Amino acid sequence: MSTGPDNLFDLKNSFYLGNWQQCLNEAANVKTTTDEQKLERDVFMYRAYLAQKKFNVVLSEINQSSPQPLKAVRLYARYLSSSTTSSVDEILAELDSNQTLYMDDCYSSLCAAAIYFHEKNYENVLKILNNSSDIECMAATVQALLHLDRLDLARKEHKRMCQKDEYHTLSQLALAWINLYYGGEKLQDSYFIYQELKEKFGPTPLLLNGQATALICQNRWEEAEQLIVETIEKDSNYTEAIINQMLLANLQGKSIELINRFINQLSDRQSLDQTFYNDFQMKQNEFNKIAKQYQIV
Repeated sequence: MSTGPDNLFDLKNSFYLGNWQQCLNEAANVKTTTDEQKLERDVFMYRAYLAQKKFNVVLSEINQSSPQPLKAVRLYARYLSSSTTSSVDEILAELDSNQTLYMDDCYSSLCAAAIYFHEKNYENVLKILNNSSDIECMAATVQALLHLDRLDLARKEHKRMCQKDEYHTLSQLALAWINLYYGGEKLQDSYFIYQELKEKFGPTPLLLNGQATALICQNRWEEAEQLIVETIEKDSNYTEAIINQMLLANLQGKSIELINRFINQLSDRQSLDQTFYNDFQMKQNEFNKIAKQYQIV
């Protein structure tokens, strides 16, 4: 979709930077001049509500008569709010059987890809996003390729992003992710990308935590801890910051009670993303199962 001069720039940019409330504020005030702009505004607005875990707003306001991109946002809301395996399976079956429908526009593709991301089905993520010319779809593709340890392909996709707009916020963020993956001297480059974005647009939890991650990887733990505290002051439910907090506590040799407190905090299904916690629990169960085989009787 295109909006010409793009009077939705501030709204979109707030979303990309993880500033959900600012995105909602922009959505309430921005003037749209076409139906296409109105639809784009609504897509970003409802996705910001999802990021804040306000699923009922999305589920109650989007219906079967809404345009396809909004129905895709609603499907994502159903997925995120599902509390049973059977309801998740139902949504996945619906998505699997209608994949082509979710490849017709970039926002439907992003919502479908987000569901597959949660399921760690990166093959379907890449299938849904395949060769999209939308820069947000390209950024999601970079993320999927890094999850698959395909740094070479992630760099190629980032090159496509730069050909479209080298200075776009998502192009800069994608480069920061790639540099974090590279490690070594690239970690400081990643830190400075986040710093430049902070200076340009203001600090957000996403940018602060990104810097903290780069510092943790450089063993600069005290500096990282300050940034994590600042992140959590801005958003006490920012999952990635709590994960970094737990990791840092472990690296610094802090008490097991404190580490377990962070783990327990991550188990809060009402407030936090469960991707890391579910993976942690699965590995914990696997470890316990193997450990039992070597117990001394």
